[in-house]
Amino acid sequence: MAEVLVVGGSGGLGLAIAQEYAGRGDSVVVTSRTKSGADEAAALVGGSTRGLAVDLTQPETIESALAEITAVDHLVITANLPGGNTIAGFHLGDAIAAATVKLVGYAETVRVLSDRFRPGASVVLLGGLAKDRPYPGSTMVTTVNGGVSALARTLAVELAPLRVNVLHPGVVGDTPKWQNAELSQVVSRTPIGRTVSTAEVVDAVDFLLRNGGVNAVDLELDGGARAS
Repeated sequence: MAEVLVVGGSGGLGLAIAQEYAGRGDSVVVTSRTKSGADEAAALVGGSTRGLAVDLTQPETIESALAEITAVDHLVITANLPGGNTIAGFHLGDAIAAATVKLVGYAETVRVLSDRFRPGASVVLLGGLAKDRPYPGSTMVTTVNGGVSALARTLAVELAPLRVNVLHPGVVGDTPKWQNAELSQVVSRTPIGRTVSTAEVVDAVDFLLRNGGVNAVDLELDGGARAS
């Protein structure tokens, strides 16, 4: 039985990832920014899943928030702050929060847990394809997702033999974020003729976590849209 921690596992892709491992009988902990949100997510995941309040916008609190985590086989960090931020309408507070969560928060979470990873442990950080395909309003999204790639490479070197990889999903059409969106243009430029699915994201995360030869890799999961 593996010890699995999903930071940002209270909804969307994080919740689906947590459900996959709980369904296998692993010991799963999910986090949300609030205890109530974490407990609700744990109840949705089911089994013996526990919820913890961890707020990556307040990185100085991460160490105490994770105090009860004593061992980790797999760490997945999906936490992010949604929203756009153009240069023309730049909102400083939103920009600082976005960078804090994905760069400082991700790094601090791994640092806090660095002496609790079991032999053979692995980490997957979630970025996004906006790092290579900017769009109006993606100024900070593009910047921080590029930074997550760089962060993973440095962590893989500093914390060797711990493996650290990044998954960059494209549009995941069956998530709540996109279910009511008009995606015909995205589909038309995607060679597989559809968006990627939550199940495919979960499978990709599992591959990165379990394959011992994969390290410091950016895995782009978009059905080939980046090539169009």
